Amino acid sequence: MTLLKTEGLSAGYHGVPAIRDLDLQVDAGEMVLLAGPNGAGKSTTVMTLAGAIKPLAGDVLVDDAVCRLPVHRRCQQGLGLVTEERTIFPSLTVMENLRLGQGAPDVALTCFPELEKRIGVRAGLLSGGEQQMLSLARVLAAEPKTILADELSMGLAPIIVRRLLAALRKAADQGAGVLLVEQHVHMALPVVDRAYLMRRGRVERGGTSQELRADEAVLKALYL
Repeated sequence: MTLLKTEGLSAGYHGVPAIRDLDLQVDAGEMVLLAGPNGAGKSTTVMTLAGAIKPLAGDVLVDDAVCRLPVHRRCQQGLGLVTEERTIFPSLTVMENLRLGQGAPDVALTCFPELEKRIGVRAGLLSGGEQQMLSLARVLAAEPKTILADELSMGLAPIIVRRLLAALRKAADQGAGVLLVEQHVHMALPVVDRAYLMRRGRVERGGTSQELRADEAVLKALYL
């Protein structure tokens, strides 16, 4: 079942496209990587899929229907969005942050049990990794149909990155569709099912994780 799809999608800023003619697809139960160098248009793609940026051309389809809802309405209808900004409330405790989500706090804590010992600590005092776990836990607790994760590992240690990727993989295995933007390509490829490789606002290559891992020359060319 296709949860999220684009058809000839172009979007950008002040009428100038940053992404062009994108055809992407995310199905239920799969985790898809969107990779590419800085400036390739990955974050613009995610924010357009989320409804924060309006397309200049083409369509975003949710459950096979064209969707033009704003981001908050899409989240109400089953979208989970995680960004590199770590969307937490620094002055509130971990528990208070979890209570502001659409899911139950106890469900969120099953995703990241390590947060239990920090439950009464203000989120602003958490480490960067703990803050991102908190952001992701709050999203996962709502059991979204589709998850967009944009550079959630930015500036974090590899052990934390693996922990976050494992949580997203589990969500996909339970039926969610996950689109992941990630700079740590060699860490992400073994976890995802498929990947799209972007450069200069366009998708230059797509394939299964196994295909792309076997073609290291493509990855090197993309980033060099």
